[in-house]
Amino acid sequence: MTDPLCDNAPLRGLYPPIEPYETGWLETGEGHAIRYERCGTPGAKPAVFLHGGPGGGISPGHRRLFDPARYDVLLFDQRGCGQSTPYASLEANTTWHLVADMERLRVLAGHERWLVLGGSWGSTLALAYAQAHPERVSELVLRGIFTVGRAELDWYYQEGASAVFPEHWEDFLAPIPVEERGDLRGAYHRRLTGDDPQEQARAAQAWTLWEGRTSTLRPAALDGTGFSDPHFALAFARIENHFFMHGGWLDEGQLLRDADRLAAIPGTIVQGRYDMVCPIRTAHALHRAWPSARYEVVEDAGHSWLEPGILDRLIRATDCYAG
Repeated sequence: MTDPLCDNAPLRGLYPPIEPYETGWLETGEGHAIRYERCGTPGAKPAVFLHGGPGGGISPGHRRLFDPARYDVLLFDQRGCGQSTPYASLEANTTWHLVADMERLRVLAGHERWLVLGGSWGSTLALAYAQAHPERVSELVLRGIFTVGRAELDWYYQEGASAVFPEHWEDFLAPIPVEERGDLRGAYHRRLTGDDPQEQARAAQAWTLWEGRTSTLRPAALDGTGFSDPHFALAFARIENHFFMHGGWLDEGQLLRDADRLAAIPGTIVQGRYDMVCPIRTAHALHRAWPSARYEVVEDAGHSWLEPGILDRLIRATDCYAG
C-alpha cells in the first residue's frame, strides 16, 4: 500500500556526506578479512547496512541513509568484494558464512540488537539473518525484495526481463555461443571460473552491465558507476553467479516459508512497481507472508535505491525507527 501523506510531501533525500568514525577488519578464520566501518554517533541506535549483489560492496552514499545524530551504523564489504580480501574469492563464501559474519560484527560492535537495512541481495541476506536470529533484529527495512528463487533467477537470467530490454539482452548473450544459451547461468559460470582471463573479463563485464542497464525505470548513464568498472565487475559477476548457481544455499521458497519468524519484528518493505531486476511479485508474496510489515509500493520506480521515490521511502523508514 502507499501512504497518501508521503505521496503528497516533498521527497526526502540523502543525509549530508559523512566520514566513518572507525574502520577495521574482521578476521573470519576461514581465509577472509572483512572490512567494516562505523558511522554516525557512537552509542546511538544501532543499525547495520547490507549491500547488494552479492559482490557489490559498500559506498559512501550508503552511510547517508541514516540520520547520523540518531544512529550508530555499521557497514561492511561482504566476503570477496569491496575492500574485503581475498578479492573475488568464492571459497568459504555462502549465505550462511555471511550470516555468521554479521553475528561476529554485532558482537564486535557491542550491540544486543540492531536495525537491519538491505536491498536486492541485501534483502535476501537480511531475511536470512533475521529468520536465523530474530532476537537480534530490532527492525527490518527491505528494498527490492529477492529470495533467490528459481522463477526469479529464470526471469532475469533466462527469459523475462529479456523481453523488456532486448537491445541490452543481446549484449548479455554475446559472450555465450548459441548452443550454450539454454542454460545461461551455467554457461557464464564456466567462463567466470575458467582459466582464460580475457574470457573471464569479457563475461564479467557483460554480466555486470546487464544489471546496471536494467536497474532504473528510466535509462541511466553508467559512467562513473561501479557497473562500468572492470575491477568491480570481476567480483560482482563471479560472486553473484556463484551464489545463484547454488540457489543461495537456501531451500526453494525458504525465506517466504519461514516468514512467520519475523512476526515480532517491525518492518518496512519498499518496492518499485516497475522493478525488472526483482519483480514486485516477490515483495507481494513476502508481505502476504509477513502482513504486519509496512508495504510501500513506489509507482514510478524500478530497482535502484537511488531512484527518488525509493530513496524517499528508505529515509522515511530509518527516520521513523530512529524514534
